[in-house]
Amino acid sequence: MTTDGTNAANSGTEPPERPFSLVIGVTSSPAERVRLTELLDGVAPLLMVADLDELRELITADAPDPAGAPGPPVPEPKPAPDGALVIDAARSTARWGDRETALTRLERDLLTCLTAEPVRVWSYAELHRAVWRDAPTHGRADVQSLVKRLRRKLDELGTGVTIAAVRGVGLRLTDHRHPRVRGD
Repeated sequence: MTTDGTNAANSGTEPPERPFSLVIGVTSSPAERVRLTELLDGVAPLLMVADLDELRELITADAPDPAGAPGPPVPEPKPAPDGALVIDAARSTARWGDRETALTRLERDLLTCLTAEPVRVWSYAELHRAVWRDAPTHGRADVQSLVKRLRRKLDELGTGVTIAAVRGVGLRLTDHRHPRVRGD
């Protein structure tokens, strides 16, 4: 026992039992995130998210199951027709045949946008607005980074579907094996 009444063996190894404040900022604008971070610096721990969907995903992702209570039923994935890329927006997954990969919210939104009109060429600004839901502020690099990750996931699924750059215009969905592309 230390002189202040705390247990020396426990000091610094376990979090305090007292509650603490957490500030959650919800804004899709990167400029607003920076501004809020500067305004709230040192006030409390700060969590910044782009939208309420992202916040829900963070809150429910690792939530402990209270007393083994069953959660809401998870719908069984519908069988994908042969040669179709299926995007399950509710589960944030992409499926090709019997293979499936998890998608982030941004990946899901980009892929959903591209599959809505698969033959259309989308400008970087249009994609940035559709996915990040704000005006493009140097959004080309954001989109390119997201496309790179999404191409890798589509390749790992073995789809033959990819995102092609159209020089000077933007991006479009391309399928090398001509599969059907649909969203659930």
